[in-house]
Amino acid sequence: MTFDELIHSPCLKKKEAQMTFPANWCQGRTAFGGLSAAIAVQNMKHQLDEPRRLLSVSVNFVGPLLEGTPFTVSTTILRSGKNATQMQTQLVQSGQVCLIAIGCFGKDRESAIAVSNNERPSLQEVNTAAVLPYQEGVMPAFFQHVALNAQQGALPFSGAASSNLGGWMRFKQQNANMNELHVLALADAWPPTLLQMCKAPSPASSMSWYIEFLSDIDLSSQSWLGFEAITHHSNNGYGIEDAKIWTQDGKLAALSRQTVAVFD
Repeated sequence: MTFDELIHSPCLKKKEAQMTFPANWCQGRTAFGGLSAAIAVQNMKHQLDEPRRLLSVSVNFVGPLLEGTPFTVSTTILRSGKNATQMQTQLVQSGQVCLIAIGCFGKDRESAIAVSNNERPSLQEVNTAAVLPYQEGVMPAFFQHVALNAQQGALPFSGAASSNLGGWMRFKQQNANMNELHVLALADAWPPTLLQMCKAPSPASSMSWYIEFLSDIDLSSQSWLGFEAITHHSNNGYGIEDAKIWTQDGKLAALSRQTVAVFD
């Protein structure tokens, strides 16, 4: 199944839904975190009484979400006021909480305060001939659905000196326009920045993730998104990395921060 088919599952319209994660969307023994987070946010969006755009999402990956075993998606509206709605969604499998997400949705309002972002990505143009090929058994299974044109950084486990990472990303199969759910999932498709510094294969796990959206996302299904990540700090097995996500015409779309555990 494609990302769009999974995310538009009719069951996600309920406050409590049951799903099963397909094996070809996993990374190792657990579900692809970007899709798990997108499922949670889609369930939130269905609970809105009126259109409000996604301002931010905070995600904690509490435990592994295994493929082939049913799990529940349940959303609680924490508060819904005149301008903002905040919700919490849990993904629970076999009685264990696997993921907790808190989403903040807001209604656009007129304001005299406007601060423009004039930053530009340092990426070169998309090189479709240099998209990383999927290698079964070598790469995570979900990678077969994602096209990455890496331009900054190095391959995982190559003992690189730099922790910066960047390039362009999109889904290989996408018919619907790209929205914030696509951005959310794709931003998690890149390996943690620290893995390229490891000298041998080493497990790593995203523990917490916070992403903010600067505006509504409505892009052509053929669009690419730019990704540039840096590591601010790493010590004692934990690293903090920040990323900027760009539209193909160079506009900043979202800001991301992750805490990653690496077991080198």
